[in-house]
Amino acid sequence: MKPSILTPFGSWKSPISTDMIVSGSIGLGEVTFDNEDIYWLESRATEGGRNVLVKRGADGQIIDKTPQSFNVHTLVHEYGGGAFLIVEETIYFVNFKDQRIYKQLPNNDPEPLTPKNQCRYADFILDFSNDRLISVCEDHGNLEIEPENTLVSIDINTGEINTLVSGYDFYSSPRLSHDGTNLAWISWNHPDLPWDQTELWLAGLDKNGSLGQPIKIAGSCDESICEPRWSSDGQLYFSSDRTGWWNLYCYTQKGEVVSLFPLNGEFACPHWVFGLSTYTFISASTLVCTFCQQGQWNLATLDIEKKQLTLLEIPYTNIASVQAKDHQVIFTGGCPTKPTAIVHLDLKNGKTTILKQSNDLDIDVGYLSTPEMIVFPTENGLTSYGWYYPPNNKDYIFLNEELPPLLVKSHGGPTACASSSFNLRTQYWTSRGFGYLDVNYGGSTGFGREYRQRLDGNWGIVDVDDCVNGAKYLVKQGLVDGDRLAISGGSAGGYTTLAALTFRDTFKAGASYYGIGDLEALAKDTHKFESRYLDRLIGKYPEEKNIYQERSPIHFTESLNCPVIFFQGLEDKVVPPSQAQMMVDAIKEKGLPVAYVPFEEEQHGFRRAENIKRALDGEFYFYSRIFGFEPAENLEPIEIINLVENIS
Repeated sequence: MKPSILTPFGSWKSPISTDMIVSGSIGLGEVTFDNEDIYWLESRATEGGRNVLVKRGADGQIIDKTPQSFNVHTLVHEYGGGAFLIVEETIYFVNFKDQRIYKQLPNNDPEPLTPKNQCRYADFILDFSNDRLISVCEDHGNLEIEPENTLVSIDINTGEINTLVSGYDFYSSPRLSHDGTNLAWISWNHPDLPWDQTELWLAGLDKNGSLGQPIKIAGSCDESICEPRWSSDGQLYFSSDRTGWWNLYCYTQKGEVVSLFPLNGEFACPHWVFGLSTYTFISASTLVCTFCQQGQWNLATLDIEKKQLTLLEIPYTNIASVQAKDHQVIFTGGCPTKPTAIVHLDLKNGKTTILKQSNDLDIDVGYLSTPEMIVFPTENGLTSYGWYYPPNNKDYIFLNEELPPLLVKSHGGPTACASSSFNLRTQYWTSRGFGYLDVNYGGSTGFGREYRQRLDGNWGIVDVDDCVNGAKYLVKQGLVDGDRLAISGGSAGGYTTLAALTFRDTFKAGASYYGIGDLEALAKDTHKFESRYLDRLIGKYPEEKNIYQERSPIHFTESLNCPVIFFQGLEDKVVPPSQAQMMVDAIKEKGLPVAYVPFEEEQHGFRRAENIKRALDGEFYFYSRIFGFEPAENLEPIEIINLVENIS
């Protein structure tokens, strides 16, 4: 197609379709070595979101290891992670349907190891000396009280379960020393989340596997401990943000805590899921690690004795699940214009090899938008950050008199961050003529504890201000159309979206994906892990009930003066569907355009290909009707109640 100057923004025809996104893409999760073999987890939307363990043998052959009837996914903390362990070709994994741990011997079908009950398991390790797994356990057996979290042992031959550690509200990261004589773990209590305050504990094990008297070796008020790991010479390492940044430390055999390399950067990320790995050991004196500065991740080696950090030159800006074996390193790597991949790095020659990509689509770079980090002024003389993706499509050029519409993305969490990794869903918008701003509002991770704590007591204020000010900054720069600003977000980002649409008048439309409209309902009806999250973000409930009401969009629908579309999973345990329905009913009654798209068999986040497609196309269709442009594709219509065409 020759470049056209007659087609308005939003009506550009793009090769990046939702069919392409869902059929050609998989999610890539945790990676690990098992001798010479490499394993990783794939999430497949075309298989209903099923998670499959994949093995790449030493000969390069890639095969699925998870039988079709199984799905590797744990529901501990609802968000999961740490759902598998592989030792000498024996696979231990949690099956999603029944939450039991299964044992899969080489060339055999999986067999259940744990009994059929209401317990969930995650983050397990193998205690060789005692023929047992040591695992986080979350017991949902007593419906009258919140689930009980413990550390347990599980006999790998009989499945017998015994409690090792109990008494705290939450546990994670049980880690055995290489000689099997010491066990470290992390614990924390309500109302803290793991990025607020955690403790690192250590206990010896006798010959029978019994724990000695535990001692706390790190963790205090306003200190978050992450990822304990043992080196081969018996030293215990971990991350702590005691200086305001998650840096690496060593607990020596002399009982001293030593900083490895002080840096205004983050060597860890928030523990939303189990199984995180931001550093690992090449040898007893050298580790390979990833760290984040200004929202961008780097890979490096760290000489522990010399305290020398050496950057590794690789083309990836988002790095996770770092594992090493001798001079070999594997990780998941993302960058702005190439799909996320499982990457192998040879430290001897610096060569990187892609083992698996999230998709194998061949998309001309002329249809891709490259993000730029923007730093913009916000309230109280502070600055905030975001990734801005300008519209880009090689088949079209901008009209001089027209500016593009802007979609502002408020990420979930809210203790999370927006990354610059290649995302087909983002490119879906930019290749059709939208600008796209992914905001790292105050409260986001990757910018230090002080930035993260901007949201304490201010959720629904700071995040909203930053999304508004990011959009206004782009308008002021002459980059986007101030009359066609939309905002979209999921979960916590959905709350920011609804709050921005209710309490501000900057945006002209919005989309809420399983977002929160009633903070009180969330405080009273959510799962254990996040049940006290709002204590810090909003205030204590019910003592500060008035603040919850003041910040809940559901109570101020009279202030809402623009159209909204809602997408909601009907099996969502994190944000109940009743919240979306309440907001829809209120907006409908007011006479504003509103659409509601519920999905059966979906939870908190959509995993099924047909639902991902329906939601993305549906949101685009919604804006086309609100902003008055005609999509290039023939999209399946969404019912929009109270719609008057071309209201902008």
